[in-house]
Amino acid sequence: MSRAGRRRQDLLLGALGVLLAFGVCEAVGRAGLVRRSYLPPASEVLVRAVELAGDPVFLDGVAATVRAWALGLGLACVIAVPLGLLLGSVPVVDEAVRAIVEFLRPLPSVALIPLVSLLLGSGTETKVALITYASVWPILFNTVYGLGETDPLAKDTLRAFGFGRLSVLLRVELPATAPFIAAGLRISAAIALILAVATEILAGFGEGLGIFIAQSGLSTDGTRDVLAGVVWAGALGLVINSVLVWGERRLFPWTPERRGVR
Repeated sequence: MSRAGRRRQDLLLGALGVLLAFGVCEAVGRAGLVRRSYLPPASEVLVRAVELAGDPVFLDGVAATVRAWALGLGLACVIAVPLGLLLGSVPVVDEAVRAIVEFLRPLPSVALIPLVSLLLGSGTETKVALITYASVWPILFNTVYGLGETDPLAKDTLRAFGFGRLSVLLRVELPATAPFIAAGLRISAAIALILAVATEILAGFGEGLGIFIAQSGLSTDGTRDVLAGVVWAGALGLVINSVLVWGERRLFPWTPERRGVR
């Protein structure tokens, strides 16, 4: 099957999955199997999500979440890419910091929310710090892995023509590693959005999509608003992932998964 055919098939299957989930939730809500205060019909949640698109206060909160997401993800890239290039290029440095990296990497970012909130407060700084911490690791390890997968023949050829270490890095290693960095960025983008919303939910006040979800959960019969906020969070994640996948296809058409091999 061609690449275009596979893409159409994936879109069709995805649409069918969404319609099936929507139908099940609608049927359960309409049949009264679950109290409406716990699970409103999917159509009511969808209508409420559409209504929120006309609420300036809600949209300001979504914009605040997106700003924190973008800042945290941008800082993660600024930190992780140079650090990954350094660790992947200089084995001595990699060995020196390996223990520290392996100690910090398993720490769950959500568990750090109380500590970071205590140090930085509950504003944008806390969200950005947690997003940056959580987003660094996929980009960092993908960068190191990508350097390890660089064709040694290409590097040896440049060295044979007298190119120095920096030239080899910029002309061969960095372009070869770029698709791996992009994949790490796509993974980190999802993690960053989760951390942004989760931090806002636990904070409980301020502005943001998570704040809307948290405050709706405290109100009477607020389940519909909570689920509508979750729909917005899912839609944001879907849009972000789609944009990044589109960017990868445009920027790195030479990678095996983009060649459209039958």
